[in-house]
Amino acid sequence: DVQLQASGGGLVQAGGSLRLSCKYSGFSSDEYIIGWFRQAPGKEREGVSFISSVDGTTNCADSLYGRVTISNDDAKNTVYLQMNTLKPEDTAVYYCAARYTTVQRLRTLPQHPYEYDFWGRGTQVTVSS
Repeated sequence: DVQLQASGGGLVQAGGSLRLSCKYSGFSSDEYIIGWFRQAPGKEREGVSFISSVDGTTNCADSLYGRVTISNDDAKNTVYLQMNTLKPEDTAVYYCAARYTTVQRLRTLPQHPYEYDFWGRGTQVTVSS
C-alpha cells in the first residue's frame, strides 16, 4: 500500500520559514497527485497545495499564494512544502495525502480531502507572534 510520512513541523516565530517533507512509497503507478492539507483547532480540514506527477502542475490556496512552494524530489521520494513568511493563522496540523490520476492534463487538481485516498499522519506547525 501507499505510505506517506509527513515531518518537519515545529515551533516558529511569525515571519519565519519551515520546510515540511512528505516521504512516500508504495505507488504502483507513477501517475499520482500529492496534496498538503491543514487543520486548525475547531476548523475543517482545508487544502494547502497540490502537485501532479504527470506534468508538474501545481495549485495553491489563495490564502497562501506567494508564501508556499510545493515540489517533488523523485530521487528522494519526497514532496516538500516550503512555507515562508509564516503567520499565526498558519498554525495547524499539516497532512500530506495522495491519489492516483488517469488524467494527463488537469488545470485544477483535486483540492478536497474526500478526493484523496492515502493519508499520512499530521505534523504540527505552530507559529508564534
